[in-house]
Amino acid sequence: MNIQEARSSDSPMIASVLQEAAECLADDGRALWSAAEIGHERVLRDVSSGLFHVARQGEHVAGVMKFELEDAYFWPEVLPGTSAFVHKLAVRRAWAKKGVSTELLSYARARAQELGRAHLRLDCVADRQGLRNLYEGFGFDLHSVVEIGATSYARYQLSTAAP
Repeated sequence: MNIQEARSSDSPMIASVLQEAAECLADDGRALWSAAEIGHERVLRDVSSGLFHVARQGEHVAGVMKFELEDAYFWPEVLPGTSAFVHKLAVRRAWAKKGVSTELLSYARARAQELGRAHLRLDCVADRQGLRNLYEGFGFDLHSVVEIGATSYARYQLSTAAP
């Protein structure tokens, strides 16, 4: 699996992966992202800003994630420069349960460490137990559960210090 920062030409594929994941969740009655959040225009803007990273097997995109250096919305109390944040982690259904999420998280942890960030942080809707199990199985610790609007979010953190 090769993981790298996305290129502008990857934007349609990234949007497609995110839309596939969103449709799967919506079909299960667990809608997550709005069309505007994962539409081509927004994805292209984020790719152009260097935020998206893609996991490829050959020429096929297996998964994507957004890697950010600040997150004042979900983590307003975190001091600037101390953490990196993962958002919009999504895997093509054809690649589900094949370790792509773990590869992306490993890449994010290494990248955060290279950038001198002490923690890698992420969040998910608190009732997404499968996702929470993935994060906890990877080594993330539950930091807190917060209410934002009418939704509860589980916030996780992982030290980037070498074991």
